[in-house]
Amino acid sequence: MSTKHSLAAAEFLKDREKASWHDRTLWMVRQKRDRMSRSVPEWEQLRDAACALKMYSNSHLAELLAEFEKNATANGAVVHWASDAQEYRETVLKILQEHKARLFIKSKSMLAEECGLNPFLEENGIETVESDLGERIVQLMHVRPSHIVLPAVHIKREEIGKLFEKEMGTEPGNCDPTYLTHAARKNLRQIFKRADAAMTGANFAVASTGETVVCTNEGNADIGTSLHKLQITAFGLEKIVPDLDALGVFTRLLARSGTGQPVTTYTSHYSRPVDGGEFHIIIVDNGRSRILAEKGHVKALNCLRCGACMNTCPVYRHSGGYSYTYFIPGPIGINLSMLKNPEKYHDNVSACSLCMSCSNVCPAKVDLGEQIYLWRQSLDGLGKADRMKKVISDSMEIIMDHPAVFNTALKAAPMVNSFPRSLVYNRLNTWGEGREMPQFAKESFNTLWKKGKVK
Repeated sequence: MSTKHSLAAAEFLKDREKASWHDRTLWMVRQKRDRMSRSVPEWEQLRDAACALKMYSNSHLAELLAEFEKNATANGAVVHWASDAQEYRETVLKILQEHKARLFIKSKSMLAEECGLNPFLEENGIETVESDLGERIVQLMHVRPSHIVLPAVHIKREEIGKLFEKEMGTEPGNCDPTYLTHAARKNLRQIFKRADAAMTGANFAVASTGETVVCTNEGNADIGTSLHKLQITAFGLEKIVPDLDALGVFTRLLARSGTGQPVTTYTSHYSRPVDGGEFHIIIVDNGRSRILAEKGHVKALNCLRCGACMNTCPVYRHSGGYSYTYFIPGPIGINLSMLKNPEKYHDNVSACSLCMSCSNVCPAKVDLGEQIYLWRQSLDGLGKADRMKKVISDSMEIIMDHPAVFNTALKAAPMVNSFPRSLVYNRLNTWGEGREMPQFAKESFNTLWKKGKVK
């Protein structure tokens, strides 16, 4: 019953120290989120409002996007539309080539990761540099982010020290976080100065004003947009919000949920090009409009990309981001990957304990755990159900439907206690590789009750 996820998770868990540190780090972020939520008396009302606003935006997407385009154009921006990843990549490339840009610096964008923007630009002769510190670290390591907000959370500072020593010439053996941060800042400043254009993603796009909103803690988006005449912003169409009042609801929830901060250090609004410059906005679909037709899963579009579901998920915390086969890991990644391609990503649905903690912490009330359960129910119809699990499930159904069989099985269960370990823990029992079979009680609770042994 092994899956791609379970095999990758087993590999991650071989380094027990690192796995334990990964778990503790993310749980610390979850606890910070809890303290923040308790400090806001109207927290649950804000979550309800965020969910309602997202559902409204989803059901009025066409008019809100048209309103955004009208207002953004009036502000002096140039709005482009991309139906899929290829059109998005080609639009960015065309803009850069028209301006003869050879060095391109960008702030964090999961959309760019989703659409494979960086390797595409590199293949076409445009050097692309990530300016977010975590993203820069994983870029230099030639690996993908393992978390949507904390992309390098799985990398220890000793590893970063060695990386910077190789790439930036830092002091050998120096892994002090402050020293490494200053070294990265100095290195990136030089790249900022030489770059020909800058790009940002967008946390939100406000229909009523035609502006995009970017939330960062490092100020890298602001440096890029301030230094360069050519600015490109790209976002998925689900980022649209009706107005500034709605935006206020989301900004109160985003940082508190994602990193346990009252607000991100920088919340920047972009509405027009710098003097003498150009501001290009690319609105990307890439399968999002199709999700609107998925009645059981449409709430996946509510996601704010805060990462709270990953920070609380016991499976993600103990298995790491690379154990998932989709570029977004964790509960939201499981759902988005199944919406993208269930044939390809069905293995990920096993990476869930159905504890529902993800649903409970989501600021926009995406029913993540419930959606994963629905996906599991659909595996048989897709022809992707695990055969062994199906045999066990069908057997349990027979036992539970027939009291006589159930009682016989109950009486026979204690016999397992005396079985040789080699019989119980064999190569077919992958469940038992990291677990001990519990001891069956000699008498059931029902039997003890009838004998008067329970008071």
